[in-house]
Amino acid sequence: MEKFDVVIVGAGPAGSAAGMLLAQAGMNVLMVERGQAPGSKNVSGGLVYSQLAAQIFPEFWNSAPVERAITTHQLAMLSENGSVSLDFRSQHGAQPPYNAFSVLRARFDPWLAKQAEDAGATLITGVTVDSLLVENGRVIGIQAGPDQIGADVVVVAEGTRSLLLKQAGMREDFHPHDVSLGVKEIISLPEKTIEERFQCTPNTGMAYTLVGHTAGIEGGGFLYTNKDSLSLGIVVKIDSLYKSKKQPHQVLDEFKSHPLVTRLVEGGEVVEYSAQTVHRGGFHLMSKLYGEGYVVAGSAARLLLNNIMTLRGMDFAMISAEAAARAVLSAREQGAYTAAALSAYETNLKQTSIYHDWQTFKATYPLLENKRLFEVYPELAFNVMEDLFSATTRPGPKALAAAREEMKGKVSMIDLAKDMYQISRGIAL
Repeated sequence: MEKFDVVIVGAGPAGSAAGMLLAQAGMNVLMVERGQAPGSKNVSGGLVYSQLAAQIFPEFWNSAPVERAITTHQLAMLSENGSVSLDFRSQHGAQPPYNAFSVLRARFDPWLAKQAEDAGATLITGVTVDSLLVENGRVIGIQAGPDQIGADVVVVAEGTRSLLLKQAGMREDFHPHDVSLGVKEIISLPEKTIEERFQCTPNTGMAYTLVGHTAGIEGGGFLYTNKDSLSLGIVVKIDSLYKSKKQPHQVLDEFKSHPLVTRLVEGGEVVEYSAQTVHRGGFHLMSKLYGEGYVVAGSAARLLLNNIMTLRGMDFAMISAEAAARAVLSAREQGAYTAAALSAYETNLKQTSIYHDWQTFKATYPLLENKRLFEVYPELAFNVMEDLFSATTRPGPKALAAAREEMKGKVSMIDLAKDMYQISRGIAL
């Protein structure tokens, strides 16, 4: 049986970051990717937050295939026929160290993997890892088809599928309540059209977070501008989708029929469609990060953050991989990759900004289960704003009076107070 110091399952942001760091430290590293190329199986919307990524890949924007520096973020609540938006613009995001870049994972992930290869890691693609090799309760390698490959330690970075540990009896099954479905299209548009429509320069872009108009299903949408395309998608709770009896493409088509979304994608051509289950993530859903002979990084460990304003995954993947790599190197110094030695991973992770952000926004997740947020409040906000901006033959109300009128029969004052408290705890206090 061929043997490596480290076998990494998955060559996404977590796997490649870990592979590069461990190879730089002189370890013999094998990275195994099931896609024909890194990133080919991914459904991520595609924002990488640059200041965190730059801790591992310094000034990556100078050589990586990034699309646009995101300088504008818009949060839009979608009613049936209109929208109400909060628009944030900052030119600080247009210069180093930037804030975030849109990326296409089919281009960005191969660049990440190459950084690991350049550091000395070996990458094999188009190979599915069928199971972990376990001996006396300890992970000792992987099984890939007829091949067994040994390892002193295995880094599980297989992304949202995260089946290997379950198959090995090392984690519980995920509850459908904690799983969402991401559905995404890449829509081709000329660069000039994108710059005019989204008020961008050739190097800057815009990101949308869209709430509402997802067929009554808890979830939301996103849209990011790339160089000559848009990344458009929705993420909806899979148990709610099942109850709705709708197919994923039907929900996305309905979402695209909204006037705002229709205007943003007008004239575009769909060149890619993908769908995949994703963990909802959240501080309360953290998976076990390590065990005898293994560590788990990135979305395989459900390390994701959705605080309504931003959906973060790639930076969490890279920073968690760095914390895991430091634990592996510490275990190497101790001469044993035991659970006790690898527990340094969790200690390292707790010292990072992503862990503190994750903890700060732990009360956000109940918001994502509040159906009024996706159905009632977008419509209510639109109707109130329509009253305030319209001049009619009847006397116009003030904002509070308009809101009270719109709330009748839709949401009680008690429910409103509960929701305001929930929102304040989730994203304000």
